[in-house]
Amino acid sequence: MPKKTINEVRINHLWCKRCGICVHFCPRQVFSAGDDKLPYVQDLDRCIACRLCEYWCPDLAIEVLTDE
Repeated sequence: MPKKTINEVRINHLWCKRCGICVHFCPRQVFSAGDDKLPYVQDLDRCIACRLCEYWCPDLAIEVLTDE
């Protein structure tokens, strides 16, 4: 199976309630939290497009965009 090319990981900060689930459950440590506790993409190159961040986000604030 060919590897998916990740184009972008979008975080809608207007919807995010800063729960930290994306930061804690990402198996590749793609996310970090800022001083304001809002998540941001720290290292997009580590992302494997597993979409756990999308599935676990209770606010539907994350979208992983791939070439598929």
